[in-house]
Amino acid sequence: MKRWALVSGLQGDLKLYEQIQQHLSAQRGVDSLFVLGDFIGPERNCNALLDRLRNPRRGDLKPDCIYGWWEEQLLAERGYRGDRNAQALRKIHGESAVQCLLSRVEERHLDWINSLQFGFIELDCGLIHGSSADIGDNLTSTTSPLILLDRLTRLDVNRLFTARSGQQFRLELTGGSIQSKIKDHAGTNSQDVTVPKRSVIGIGSGAAYTIYSPAHDQIEFHTVERQHIVRGFGLRR
Repeated sequence: MKRWALVSGLQGDLKLYEQIQQHLSAQRGVDSLFVLGDFIGPERNCNALLDRLRNPRRGDLKPDCIYGWWEEQLLAERGYRGDRNAQALRKIHGESAVQCLLSRVEERHLDWINSLQFGFIELDCGLIHGSSADIGDNLTSTTSPLILLDRLTRLDVNRLFTARSGQQFRLELTGGSIQSKIKDHAGTNSQDVTVPKRSVIGIGSGAAYTIYSPAHDQIEFHTVERQHIVRGFGLRR
């Protein structure tokens, strides 16, 4: 039975990634690993993890990666996004965070990061870091159902997997309808649109990850025990 593992927020932590790989090897039927961004960050040197993602070892579940918020900030600051710079990162965490992030990733990885996709569409599922609206879109368990429906509709999927919030959750949008009215010179036209059952799933971050069975639409939330001490740059919250 084929199942997917969905991971995000590793932020350069190779030891955590190895723990997750070991944990996945004990799970039956997991044959796909999706890394939904934020595999780099300012807290530690990220090059060893990047090497591992790009060149999996024997026994590793091969990762399919997309870029996340931290990758977007790095690429912007390095000039891969036109004239932009990492404005969002500066606004939230300050100049020191920008300089720290730049020092954590060697230039040899930039072209590979830039080659990654914004998201994946697999079966009727959208796999993305933020949402279809923006890489930094922070969908949570309390987000308005109308916003969730908009994000699902933009991708035309029935299940949206998101990682930006770091939360693990599943929200069901049960069947219903949306009534719209358009008024013009010819009069008023009404339209009822049936909304199918859809889901938005937060996959977690770091040690918290998700396993999904497409055949049965089943979600499992997992957490591995982190066995390291974070040193270095401290982010302002």
